[in-house]
Amino acid sequence: MTIADLFDSGFRKRNQDHFAAIVRIAMSNGIISDEEKAFLDRLATNLDISEDDYERILESYMSHPINPPITYDRRLERLFDHTRMVWADNQISEKQDVLLEKLAIGLGFTPANAKYVINKALDLVEEDVDLDTFKEEIKNMNR
Repeated sequence: MTIADLFDSGFRKRNQDHFAAIVRIAMSNGIISDEEKAFLDRLATNLDISEDDYERILESYMSHPINPPITYDRRLERLFDHTRMVWADNQISEKQDVLLEKLAIGLGFTPANAKYVINKALDLVEEDVDLDTFKEEIKNMNR
């Protein structure tokens, strides 16, 4: 196995874990809505998740860890994806809100700050901002 194979394998694993975390959010109310399914399909394509991996992750999404990215920008990108999944059907349940807060903590946000960040993230996604605006607004919260 070459170093490139190891890197590719690690990259693929992180993408699968990220995808599984979003599936976990979608499944928090027991069903995947049409809007959530469409989002998952787009995300799977963007993350290069194969059909086989997609089906396997749907069956075992709880067995995947939350692997936070190293950089703050990448963490914000993950938070953006997680928040968009919660808001995919334009409503949020208490269970989804709690899960989103736990995922934020798993991404490296402090427990004391996670709820505040999640509330801001939900507001921004509801306003349908793009990723760059989302990242800038969240960063400005801490200034």
